Amino acid sequence: MRVYAGQDPVTKRRHSLVETVPAGPKAWERAEEVRIGFLADIRKRRNPRTTATVNQLLDRYLDQHTGGRRTVEGYREYVDKHVRPFIGTSKVGAIDAEILDSLYAEMRRCREHCRDRRGVDHRTTHPHECDVRCRPHRCRSLGAATIRKIHYILSGAYKRAVRWRWVGSSPMDQAEPPPVPAPDPQPPTPEEAARLVAEAGRRDPDWGMVVWLLMVTGVRRGEVCGLRWRYVDLERGVITIRRAIAEIRSETEEKDTKTHQRRHVTIDPGTVEALAEHRRRWEERCAALEVELSPDAFVFSASPTGATHLTPSSVTQRYSKMADRLGIDTHLHNLRHYSATELIAGGVDVRTVAGRLGHGGGGTTTLRVYAAWVAEADQRAAQGLADRLPERPAPPEIDDVERAKTDPRYPFERIAVTLRDRIGSGEWPVGAQLPTGKQLGIDFGVSTATAQRAVTLLQVWGLVEVSRGRRPSVLPPQA
Repeated sequence: MRVYAGQDPVTKRRHSLVETVPAGPKAWERAEEVRIGFLADIRKRRNPRTTATVNQLLDRYLDQHTGGRRTVEGYREYVDKHVRPFIGTSKVGAIDAEILDSLYAEMRRCREHCRDRRGVDHRTTHPHECDVRCRPHRCRSLGAATIRKIHYILSGAYKRAVRWRWVGSSPMDQAEPPPVPAPDPQPPTPEEAARLVAEAGRRDPDWGMVVWLLMVTGVRRGEVCGLRWRYVDLERGVITIRRAIAEIRSETEEKDTKTHQRRHVTIDPGTVEALAEHRRRWEERCAALEVELSPDAFVFSASPTGATHLTPSSVTQRYSKMADRLGIDTHLHNLRHYSATELIAGGVDVRTVAGRLGHGGGGTTTLRVYAAWVAEADQRAAQGLADRLPERPAPPEIDDVERAKTDPRYPFERIAVTLRDRIGSGEWPVGAQLPTGKQLGIDFGVSTATAQRAVTLLQVWGLVEVSRGRRPSVLPPQA
């Protein structure tokens, strides 16, 4: 029984519901039941309680979203590129788990949704002259984390649709997004971190202070860009993280931190001294301009008075160029990995590390994502375990290969000793070929596999040479 159920909005292929009814006296009655069931299912999916489309649902959901502006704009970019072109015009009630699985499969096929066309992956969307960075298109899968984020957006939208009575139930409960990718933090080694800090400070002391503060505090790039002098207490050695700079396309805005909470990060005396020197440089610049350094001035700024903040993307680009210049494969966010890893290696409890990084959940995120494998701590754990283990028995003085020469215990060992004695007696001179494994098995009354094990043992003893497709041949005696 095959019933046409419409067209897949993602692949544009014909979609049919099919079921095979086995032959029998009531086959026609069973086939009619299947047909009626298919038709009822199609009516239920293609005639929802509203004629609204997925585009209209997403527009209303994102307009009412309570997240930050940057978050909502990021959601809009995801749905505009990966959702609307495929299921945007479909009715809300017509979407089911099969369509969603097809949508996720398309995302895994190609993140650009190339439709098998020849094209070029340009290095930028702005007008430019192509160079070696603009290469022929090569399909790459959209990341599992990004697909899960799109699934989260659709789940939130359909949760609202159920509340608004647009649909009776959400199809997202049956969809299966990709599993959570395993975290793989790659912090720079202490030697690489020292090279990065030295390079940054050598070219520009202000830039060196940015890299140093990111490394010792583990703050986010937007938080260090939004840091003002009023939140830096050099007497107590405490920095208060309250605001951050967010980028939305080509614009920036000052907003709350990612977790919408302020936190206090204690800094060491060396960092306090470095920040004090950094402040003195800013005060000298302001004095040269006959102005006073304002408490609301940004700690890091391209303006001589600290009136403007740095742009997070420019900080990332400058750091990446510096790392490439040094031949170090890393990026700016790895400094958070470095800070978390070094703190945990130093014995700091996870809750304290999570508080410094601005994580919630009592440190779960810190351990799962940001704490890389620590060699020093792992060595301490291995030594601690070794101290508590029972004493390991000493290995035998003679291994089985040598033992079989004087004390053969198994049939193949006894056969090998017999063949060795026959070779030593001259029955098979140097260069002569031994019988096949099958013939040896017949001669000694054992299986072919046992006879071949005996020949292998002779080879280990250095008495015969075994090559593929030829019988074993006797080697000259070894000294």
